[in-house]
Amino acid sequence: CSYNRHYAEHGGYWLSTTFLKEANRTEETFYDSVTGRPLFIAPRGRTWEEFEAESRSHGWPSFRDEEVVWDDVRVLSDGECVSTAGTHLGHNLPDRKGNRYCINLVSVAGRPAQ
Repeated sequence: CSYNRHYAEHGGYWLSTTFLKEANRTEETFYDSVTGRPLFIAPRGRTWEEFEAESRSHGWPSFRDEEVVWDDVRVLSDGECVSTAGTHLGHNLPDRKGNRYCINLVSVAGRPAQ
C-alpha cells in the first residue's frame, strides 16, 4: 500500500488493530512505514481523548497542522498526503476547524530509523 495512490485501508480499519492498546496516550510519534522517518506527533494542541474521538468519528487517525512533521510530509494539490519519500499516507479533508489529515494507520505504523 505504500505507493498505492487509490486505496490503502478501509475506514475503521485502525480500530481492529492493537494500536489503541499499545499507544502511550500522552504523545505518540507516527513513523513512515517505509523509511522510519517521523511524520506526525499527536496529540498536540489537544488531548489524547480529543485526538481519539475525532479519529473514531472519521474512520482514520486524524491529524491537525500542528501535529504534522513538515520536514517529512507533503500535501499534493489534490489533497493527497505523502511522505517526502513518496509513501502514500492519506488525504487532507478540511473541516470547520481547519486542515484534517485522515491517514492510513498502516502507512504510519513504522519504527524509528536506526
